Amino acid sequence: MHPYFLVLIGGALGSLARYIVSSSVAARFGGFPYGTLAVNLIGGLLMGMLTALLLRGTVGENARLFVGVGILGGFTTFSAFSLDCWKLIDAGQYGLSFVYMAVSVLGALGALMLGLWFVRVVA
Repeated sequence: MHPYFLVLIGGALGSLARYIVSSSVAARFGGFPYGTLAVNLIGGLLMGMLTALLLRGTVGENARLFVGVGILGGFTTFSAFSLDCWKLIDAGQYGLSFVYMAVSVLGALGALMLGLWFVRVVA
């Protein structure tokens, strides 16, 4: 299958999944951008798992393009994260904005490492 098609279809699926997860979480918890945070943490975990599988040789280039570039590229929301940070700053919620940034970045990194560990050790 052509790489563009893999990325295109994966990106569409990832974007749809982001919308479903983010809007569902936001509707349930409101206020703080929990939906974007959830998507970024889940995306970090899944990217870690995919990376471990790629390094292990379990999956190949088509999986990297479809899942990593396509699905996870469409699913994670760093641009939405940036806008959410700005909205908190603009509202004068500097401390909350800093907490959100720290948890998002460090949490996504931690989730990625957890995904790597899970596939390397458990799976």
